Amino acid sequence: MIRISHLNKSFGEVKALRGISFHVEAGEIYGLLGPNGAGKTTTIGVLCGLVIPDSGEAFLNGVDVIRAPVEARRHLGVVPQEVTLYKELSARDNLGFFGQLYGLRGRELKARVDGVLTRMSLADRSREPVERFSGGMLRRLNIAAGILHRPKVLLLDEPTVGLDPQTRAAILDLIRSIAKEGTAVVYTTHYMDEAERLCDRIAIIDHGAILAEGTLAQLKQAAGEREIVALRGTFRPDAGPPDLSSLPGVEIIKMTEEEILFSLANAERQVSSILEKIGAVGEVREVAIRQPSLENLFIKLTGRELRD
Repeated sequence: MIRISHLNKSFGEVKALRGISFHVEAGEIYGLLGPNGAGKTTTIGVLCGLVIPDSGEAFLNGVDVIRAPVEARRHLGVVPQEVTLYKELSARDNLGFFGQLYGLRGRELKARVDGVLTRMSLADRSREPVERFSGGMLRRLNIAAGILHRPKVLLLDEPTVGLDPQTRAAILDLIRSIAKEGTAVVYTTHYMDEAERLCDRIAIIDHGAILAEGTLAQLKQAAGEREIVALRGTFRPDAGPPDLSSLPGVEIIKMTEEEILFSLANAERQVSSILEKIGAVGEVREVAIRQPSLENLFIKLTGRELRD
């Protein structure tokens, strides 16, 4: 349903995409997991036909997004990060407007609007101006607008930002039910727990490149049994990395003036030895140990935490 290959895009000197490639099948939820600025939204922009890549290909349901963007968009539903609704209009009128843009008319339009309002638990508030809606209701209505025309492909760009945990969970359930009907879903997020709970496959993306891809089990296996040790304090990177040659299996991931990150197994056994070595390059004020996890894999691949 979705196939993109070797996408590259630069904005001036900034390389937003660096050879991005992936595919998504019908009924599958594919997660793009990465921090802000990683390239997630640019990828969505290409699939929407709003961003023209410098090179590469993108297809939706077999249609070339770059050469036939209008035809490709007929197969596409989009739920952007920002709520795109007319707040002075009612929920019903908003959906009616977007439905007409998709070419829906008359009884079919009314039936579709009634159906998505019921599905999103908004039918009883459908005639109120949406400016009265809570953040969660606005997000649900935004999703309703994206699926009104029953697209084969659905793109969701950070749809739960700023929502409380209960509302987030409800929206994830909605997305899961949409995928079960055969829709191919691309879901961008910087919430690790959402990617773990929702996605069939996950791509870790940073600085415009996919660094790892697979099912949750595959990615956790790639993370291995290694832990992450974060030392925070005052360090001198110009002095060079500490000599850890006597500590086999200890790998320095990142070193700045405020933090040093290590990847290793059996952290508790080796922390005291590491601290002895660190004295040559600075002062430690805080030690944190992360158990093996998908978050560890992200840190190992990118040198930073997901929220950085």
